[in-house]
Amino acid sequence: MTSATQSILVIDYNGGNLASAARALTRAAADSGIDAEVTISADPQAVRSADRIVLPGQGAFADCAAGLDAVPGLRAAIVDATDAGTPFLGICVGMQLMAERGLEHAVTPGFGWIAGEIAPMDVPGLRLPQMGWNRLDFVPGAHPLTDGLDADAHGYFVHSYALRHGVPDELVATTDYGGAVPAIVARGNRAGTQFHVEKSQTVGLRILSNFLRWTPAREGGPA
Repeated sequence: MTSATQSILVIDYNGGNLASAARALTRAAADSGIDAEVTISADPQAVRSADRIVLPGQGAFADCAAGLDAVPGLRAAIVDATDAGTPFLGICVGMQLMAERGLEHAVTPGFGWIAGEIAPMDVPGLRLPQMGWNRLDFVPGAHPLTDGLDADAHGYFVHSYALRHGVPDELVATTDYGGAVPAIVARGNRAGTQFHVEKSQTVGLRILSNFLRWTPAREGGPA
């Protein structure tokens, strides 16, 4: 990495957790000795010019998708930037928006960057939403985002919907909640976490640090 300051953009679309995500990214950069400037913005030009972009989200898939569409040019800017190779990280509903569609309240198109759809979790006998800490299951060394995580790494989850019909090549980590639930996904330069990295303490900060160091292939190529 060069000594130039990285511009990290947290996308503002009234999707929630913006300030928390920005603070966590600032902390992760400082802890790792990475010179980074973290900003929150809905400006499409800022999205296109950023070195890395982060899309947080909480609430319903349809509401978050509508929030993106309510800002003229914002969705197109995200697509343009990531098509050009800008590393992208989606958090919670931000990750879910990477899928082909969501089924919460209505059938709502996602970005279509990863296979599958966001559907209600089927976990008989367990409470929904899944809320709290849960262990991440992943193959050490299989993806740069999990570098340095130990086998007992936990993330903080809050969700009732999850990715289904995904493909193994895009699945970096799962968690167990009535069966395997996708927890981290990635394809090319686009990645996402179902859990809240900004609330996952040491594990979340490590994943964010890994994201800030990540030099992925462009979408469609190997991560």
